[in-house]
Amino acid sequence: MRRAPVSFATVLGLALALASAIPARAAKIEGFFLKMDPLSEVSRQFGRPGYGGGLEVVGELPGTYKLMAGVGGLEVVNLLSTTTEFRDVTTGLRIEQQTTQNYGRLYVGGQFGSHSSGFLRPYVGANVALVWYGISTDVVVPDDRDRENEIRQNLRDENEVAFGWDANAGVDLNMNDKWSVDVGVRYLHSYGVPQQLGAGSRRIEPDYFQLKIGVGFNPARL
Repeated sequence: MRRAPVSFATVLGLALALASAIPARAAKIEGFFLKMDPLSEVSRQFGRPGYGGGLEVVGELPGTYKLMAGVGGLEVVNLLSTTTEFRDVTTGLRIEQQTTQNYGRLYVGGQFGSHSSGFLRPYVGANVALVWYGISTDVVVPDDRDRENEIRQNLRDENEVAFGWDANAGVDLNMNDKWSVDVGVRYLHSYGVPQQLGAGSRRIEPDYFQLKIGVGFNPARL
């Protein structure tokens, strides 16, 4: 996969275009907070738990008895910085790779569950996503006696794009059809993500778990 000059502004513009395409009968516009944890061993090796947020639009699909909805949204998470240690098997020289990542998704999908006027509205859903990684990587040869004498080289600062999907479930607490509180979980999987070791390195397929808490409103009811 080639490098892609994708910025947060580009992803945001795509999300706004997506939101404008949702019909006026949209059931909910929601802002949400996220906590994201790497699941697999390779995910934990190159990323730490992080926090973020996003915007989601849920539009009821006609003719489905208020059981199906289309979903589109944008989220951005900071995966914090992590340090991975490598040792040369011959010399024993220790090298540290220090990586900082920002993670974003532009996603569309479907949701099955109650979209009526009831208070408890459980749902399950799935989405496909364009996944954006903003990656900054330094390679460091540390000096254990004096950290100021370490040798540091910036390996790269770049954006990468990958494909992903998620499966999700949650419950929406409806307040008079105007406001709602959404609590849910997601399992995320990405394909073809760079390992953060420079050009020609292998690519990984990380898995993540998200806890989502959001507040939504129905624009037609305000």
